[in-house]
Amino acid sequence: MSIDTASSIAPPKKGKPKWLRVKLPTGKKYTELRGLVDKYNLHTICTSGSCPNMGECWGEGTATFMILGNVCTRSCGFCGVKTGRPETIDWEEPEKVARSIKIMSIKHAVITSVDRDDLKDMGSIIWAETVKAIRRMNPNTTLETLIPDFQGEERNIDRIVDVSPEVVSHNMETVRRLTREVRIQAKYDRSLEVLKYLKTQGINRTKSGIMLGLGEQEEEVIETLHDLRNANVDVVTIGQYLQPSKKHLPVKQFITPDQFKKYEEIGLDLGFRHVESGALVRSSYKAHKHIK
Repeated sequence: MSIDTASSIAPPKKGKPKWLRVKLPTGKKYTELRGLVDKYNLHTICTSGSCPNMGECWGEGTATFMILGNVCTRSCGFCGVKTGRPETIDWEEPEKVARSIKIMSIKHAVITSVDRDDLKDMGSIIWAETVKAIRRMNPNTTLETLIPDFQGEERNIDRIVDVSPEVVSHNMETVRRLTREVRIQAKYDRSLEVLKYLKTQGINRTKSGIMLGLGEQEEEVIETLHDLRNANVDVVTIGQYLQPSKKHLPVKQFITPDQFKKYEEIGLDLGFRHVESGALVRSSYKAHKHIK
């Protein structure tokens, strides 16, 4: 099977389709949190990444924070994060993140990071210390950790397992055929092995995400969903890729709402506990629901 070009995609040359239009964030909770972020100069991916779901997530008490700096050692073709030589580790960062979560009264926090292949531990020690600090300062806040692959080294992954976040996520990002182009320094099978290992070590809820619109075919998306279920992944998110800049990979297709719905139904039939599938879906979209 392949995607029906008449009904499932729209050519990107015509501009973004109507289903990608985003409403400006509003609401009392959003306004309150926006004021706190500005007042205390707090850093969230929600604001720095101009996430289309910021208002909705903040209204539900969820926010995403990035640790280990804002310079990545990898140069993925889809990602807008700067690539280069990262700054030295800020060992006070765990406390800073925990304090931000407390100030914002976050009910469910998602923690992510750049890749730190320059470090012997790949940043896993700061990861673990951040979770511990959040637990100490915010005992009622639940956590999702959206981790890098740590180059597949089990001793680094074990540091995440040992602090037991409610959800541990690692994104596949794309289908097998496109991995080399989209995630230049990553490996499709290594990411699957990371997800499998997390489950074998007792993580109750694992999660992964993929982007569509990079030139993948329908059967390839379905194959990836099968691979994730075979790795015992519980939750999957499926969203539309949008080009961060002209230097990044172009959008090849705009996937229609009907096609996203089809993938959701396929995912649920395969046995995922939860599937988020839609044009504006991002890794942390409705993340608070993924712990239930």
